[in-house]
Amino acid sequence: MLKSRIVQWRHGFAVAAVVANVTIAITGSIVRVTGSGLGCTEWPNCLPGSMVPVEHPELSMLHQWIEYGNRMLSGVVGIIGGLCFLAALFMRPTRRRVIWLSLAMMGGVVVQAVLGGITVRTGLLWWTVAIHFIASSVLTWFAVMLVRALREGDGPVQVRTHPFVPRLLIGQGVALAALLIAGTMVTGAGPHAGDKDVARLGLHVETLAHVHAAILYVFLGVLPLVGFMLWRGPTPRDVWRRYFVLVGVVLAQGTIGFVQFFTGVPAVLVVLHVFGAMLVTVALASLWVSTRDRPEPATVEPYHNEQFAATSL
Repeated sequence: MLKSRIVQWRHGFAVAAVVANVTIAITGSIVRVTGSGLGCTEWPNCLPGSMVPVEHPELSMLHQWIEYGNRMLSGVVGIIGGLCFLAALFMRPTRRRVIWLSLAMMGGVVVQAVLGGITVRTGLLWWTVAIHFIASSVLTWFAVMLVRALREGDGPVQVRTHPFVPRLLIGQGVALAALLIAGTMVTGAGPHAGDKDVARLGLHVETLAHVHAAILYVFLGVLPLVGFMLWRGPTPRDVWRRYFVLVGVVLAQGTIGFVQFFTGVPAVLVVLHVFGAMLVTVALASLWVSTRDRPEPATVEPYHNEQFAATSL
């Protein structure tokens, strides 16, 4: 009975993996902007001799609980990843692609835990925090792929749009990776270190911000070309829908970035910018997977409500 329930809920677990990985990136930004990165001074313990926050003469309980709460959310992400993997194992017939993507969800949490320990033990070195965030972005992309894989078969890939579109989106993915990396460098040189005594990246923050913006312009410049190739068709309605969602999210994210730059990087906008970065990742991944299909009859029950299926991400 338990196996049957787990298999029935496999799509819900996959969607939960997307949400959880986005959420943990947001809570990580909250840790940083509140200066709570060293609220817990040890790993895996919070403080010497205590796994959980306790009264300490030099450490605020608020900062301890913010950092500890982020750690607890990592546990939730791990549980969700484990459920994704179990659901993949219990599926009959076994689907190798689904198993590998599910394993990535579970293994990614282990990697994140190790990165978290390194980040704390090295005193929040900016590049360790950056890798921590990039890992969340990669896991989010894999989670989107898992959601799509559960709705497909395992036959050869067939393109649903103009064949040039998936190639353009791969280029967009590379640009997004560069954009995220540049963004972590801006943060590494900026005022929100996670703790007031943390050393910053020794580069001029405004120069890094301009590099970050330049990559954004490249990303934005490719979007109309993607739209033109979609217009040439054929393009299913669900692909168009995902395209316009991506355009809207990217424009909103760019607007937040410019406001953030000209207002002195207020904390609330940092959190919103991280949220926006994760939404762009989800939107681009969702558009990319929707341009391709595996037409072999799926080994899982197909959706009957096409509108819900098209808007589930």
